[in-house]
Amino acid sequence: MLINPLLFQTLGIWEILIIALVILLLVGGRKIPELMKGLGKGVSSFKKGMKEGDQPDDQDQPEEKK
Repeated sequence: MLINPLLFQTLGIWEILIIALVILLLVGGRKIPELMKGLGKGVSSFKKGMKEGDQPDDQDQPEEKK
């Protein structure tokens, strides 16, 4: 099954509002802040991991003896 990529470009404001309302009804109003908090923590953890991956690790290299 192939999804048309133009499908998401043709969504108007009313369609987006209806989708948000359905999600609100399915999940519940009290759970949405918890979900967003978890999503935010995941994104920040991902960004932190990307920054740490770019920097060289000095701890992994053995020290040279003089």
